[in-house]
Amino acid sequence: MLTALWAAAAALVVISLPRWLPGRVVAVRGWVFTRINGDESIPIPGDLVGVDRFREVYSHPAASGRSRGAALSDLFWYWLSPGPEMHQEHLEEGERYDAVALATRRILSVPRARAEELTRRCVTRTLRDGQGRERRGVVRLRDLMMPAWAEFSYELVFGEECPPYARDLIVGNADDVVTALKCCGLRHMDRRDRLTAYLVESLPRVRQELPPGLTDREQALYLQGAFFNTAVVQMSEATAHVLMALAQHPEVQDRARGGDDRYLDQVISETLRLYPLFGIAHRVTTGDIPLGEGSAIPAGSVLCFDYPSFHRAGFPDPECFDPERFAPGHTPVRELNHIPFGMPANRPCPAWRLAPLMMRVAVRETLRAYRLDSTAAHTRSLPNRGPCLLTPLGAPRGPGHRLTLLFMRFRDDWENLWRSLVQLVLGTYMVWDARRLRLCERHFADLPGDAIRS
Repeated sequence: MLTALWAAAAALVVISLPRWLPGRVVAVRGWVFTRINGDESIPIPGDLVGVDRFREVYSHPAASGRSRGAALSDLFWYWLSPGPEMHQEHLEEGERYDAVALATRRILSVPRARAEELTRRCVTRTLRDGQGRERRGVVRLRDLMMPAWAEFSYELVFGEECPPYARDLIVGNADDVVTALKCCGLRHMDRRDRLTAYLVESLPRVRQELPPGLTDREQALYLQGAFFNTAVVQMSEATAHVLMALAQHPEVQDRARGGDDRYLDQVISETLRLYPLFGIAHRVTTGDIPLGEGSAIPAGSVLCFDYPSFHRAGFPDPECFDPERFAPGHTPVRELNHIPFGMPANRPCPAWRLAPLMMRVAVRETLRAYRLDSTAAHTRSLPNRGPCLLTPLGAPRGPGHRLTLLFMRFRDDWENLWRSLVQLVLGTYMVWDARRLRLCERHFADLPGDAIRS
């Protein structure tokens, strides 16, 4: 009898694992992530800096260090290799950053109509399979959207249609980067290096002037980091998040399909509030930041800005998906705890104006073609890549529709259990490997002071 009770209890624990273990693993990873720098790491919002001073500290001129002096930077550089020293987000202030930022603005300075038409073409093409037929059935939304944004970024940089070979190189690179970032797989540097080699050969075809004073490899690594890592990954994830939210809120999906761009903008804003693309953004203080009453954040501190916590603070029922929060007549967006593209005073995303327009077009084109359904988990990091059932608009739902969604939920629960354990193991290994290689620390140790400032 006692044996049977123990067996039943063990069975209940096993069955319940998908419900509680992944969340615990994520919490452990988050705890480790914010404490890599030990006592130097300051979580914001937190005990020292509350939500009410999040923007103030984020915007302070001394919160401007990007990589140098933070052990956490070794991990980011490891994930973003090759060329993290040329990644626009991780360059320190100086002449080199100014030249790179100017080049990025030039490449992004396309007329709105052209950007929208380019998005429409790329997304329409990716919504069909290799034979030009409508896709249908279960897809992973991030995987579905990544080729579209790869083609978009290529045409933005080179001013010509993206050939299939280049698209596959870009997708392979971006997928490898984001898979490693989420600790779902180890790095495969050969995939990334193939894109670097292709970009070095293709530099003469770039439609805008590239930053002067850089070697060919440095110019290629700049393009790879800004446009073929960050841009492709973040636009793919952002679009997948919006489509997942619509798939799980059919009433919102039906209204968004009605053609009201203002409402679609509300949907996008609410999605980026609930599922911000940044988890924790770290900055290294280059001077003291006074907090009043004789206290200050000392120079050399690592500030870990927690976007999800900030985006949930001050909202009623913050876990609920509600696009009406951003409806006309409500609190102006500038007064909300909502900074999906960063702070204007601290290097916001250079595509902060263009990205919402492109996302709107991508979502609109998808809704014109499909009805979306998903029962999979929707979390900020989206490690499941957004499982979703696509049904061509106007086509009847088949008899297996409910069964497909039930199986999707079951499969996603158990995949999430296994994936969380993989993330814990691989994440631990990559943290160790990054600390062993010390890519960032060694880079700055080998540079003279003048080179660091430039």
